[in-house]
Amino acid sequence: MESKINELLLQVKEFAISSKEELENYRLQFVSKKGAIGELFEELKKLSKEEKQKVGKTLNELKQLAEARFSEWQEKLESSASKATLDIDFTLPPVPEKLGNQHPLTLTRNRIIEIFERLGFSVADGPEIEDDWHNFSALNFPENHPAREMQDTFFVEKKGQNGAEQDLLLRTHTSNVQVRLMKDQKPPIRAIMPGRVYRNEAISARAHCFFHQVEGLYVDKNVGFADLKQTLYHFAKEMYGQDTKIRFRPSFFPFTEPSAEIDISCLICKGKGCNVCKYSGWVEIAGSGMVHPNVLKNCGIDPEEYTGFAFGMGIERITMLRYQVNDLRLYSENDLRFLRQFSTVV
Repeated sequence: MESKINELLLQVKEFAISSKEELENYRLQFVSKKGAIGELFEELKKLSKEEKQKVGKTLNELKQLAEARFSEWQEKLESSASKATLDIDFTLPPVPEKLGNQHPLTLTRNRIIEIFERLGFSVADGPEIEDDWHNFSALNFPENHPAREMQDTFFVEKKGQNGAEQDLLLRTHTSNVQVRLMKDQKPPIRAIMPGRVYRNEAISARAHCFFHQVEGLYVDKNVGFADLKQTLYHFAKEMYGQDTKIRFRPSFFPFTEPSAEIDISCLICKGKGCNVCKYSGWVEIAGSGMVHPNVLKNCGIDPEEYTGFAFGMGIERITMLRYQVNDLRLYSENDLRFLRQFSTVV
């Protein structure tokens, strides 16, 4: 038996291993229970006690050597395999890091906030899913107003369905935040409300079913229409430059009286006429007016003591003019070729 052990010892030392297949053959031949060394241990059981003591130590040393060589080659092959998968040429120049850009709507929103914060306006926010009272009734919308119909508003739940006490809808303007402010806060109130709004409109270069608004509200004693005009004059000049022409047109909104729409000279065509300004040379940027006394009453504010003005503008429209973009659908298509054109520097 000693001769068999010496013969196997020589085979273990001389067995060539250069691949995982050869390592597996080595394991099966020597290390496994059914291998050559395992067979010698079976023969060892048949020997006498004296012979076991004489041969057992040598056989254990052979087993330990075979297992150690197996582990050694296993580590070498795994190490070489990992190096092969990480075949990196460290002499190549590094790939430059690319910083992402802020979305043009975000850049414009931040600029609007910056301008109004300098005038003492704070920033307020509110829910996008709103009830009928905050979105329509409190703002002096009559019961039969077209905005309450399905063709203009996205309703989440109609009155009486699933136990609902009143309609729930996706807000059509951020005026709902104005109502919540006037209910929860005593005048003076001076705030702007940027946020996303939803209307059931056909999607085109000038309109979308979801867009972003920023509304403003100023309620205090002795607030007049002149304060509204000077505030919006200042905003337009700061946003578009001192040469920007501005005009006010009489209009009607249920929640303001008197009301006016604000136009500026088209910055895309320079007043010559294009699809954005409908070839008029002017682009509407905002609706505005003095807060209707009924709205103040609905929110618990005495219209005999306090007056206020409100305005609302679409951030997409402001951004179109600011960056001379002629199709607002580009803002929501996530085309990197378009988005990479805008710098994060305001």
